[in-house]
Amino acid sequence: MAGHNKWSQIKRKKGALDAKRSKIFTKLIKEITVAAKVGGQDPDGNPRLRLAIQTSKAVNMPKDNIERAIKKSEGTDGDYTEVTYEGYASNGVAVFVECLTDNINRTVQNLRTIFNKGNGSLGTNGSVEFLFDRKGVFVVKRDTAIGLTDDELLLELADGGAEDVEFEEDYITIYCAMEDFGALQKKVEELQLETETAELQRLPKTTVMVDDPEAVRKILKLIDALEDDDDIQKVYHNLELTDNVLAELA
Repeated sequence: MAGHNKWSQIKRKKGALDAKRSKIFTKLIKEITVAAKVGGQDPDGNPRLRLAIQTSKAVNMPKDNIERAIKKSEGTDGDYTEVTYEGYASNGVAVFVECLTDNINRTVQNLRTIFNKGNGSLGTNGSVEFLFDRKGVFVVKRDTAIGLTDDELLLELADGGAEDVEFEEDYITIYCAMEDFGALQKKVEELQLETETAELQRLPKTTVMVDDPEAVRKILKLIDALEDDDDIQKVYHNLELTDNVLAELA
């Protein structure tokens, strides 16, 4: 997890500078619509919808946008297919992609084009999935952990199902098993911790270390292109950056 978290820190700082808000909104609106269609429009009884709304509020999505996305779940316009794809970037870096699409043929063609242009290859189902663990990951603002020492907070979070907790200067990252996501979400809410992100992620079991800055830039360009596609919700990879490369990218 260390390599994954190290890159997540860099990416979070980078994202604060160059996030494409319209793209973020588009993906979150899809997620809200699908969540409401699958589990109902009441966030209190639909953890997936509650999480999507919470994430949308964290990026300052207007309330009207959220309400329209929920309303859209009543019609056929919100009919999206959830599908995953797997492949490799250069240097043997595994890439796992989660999509919400209303046109699978378009999505596959776009993915194949992005991988080919990025010197990667789109693989078959199961080709890289085994390299990742499905985990719940919560990133909360450290200054909202009021009245508790780090040790006390660790005990509280462990009681809610946390497997691992990493303390940074401004953030606390909490990991749990996929099946404990709901329980830990309730514990985080109970502790009144302000959530930056809370989601199920695919964390790499092993990472691929790349020490060539130019090679890393090409891999990251491919990953950025995937994340920029409207049909793609999330992109996971097992690239680990050396301190040398991190210094050049900072």
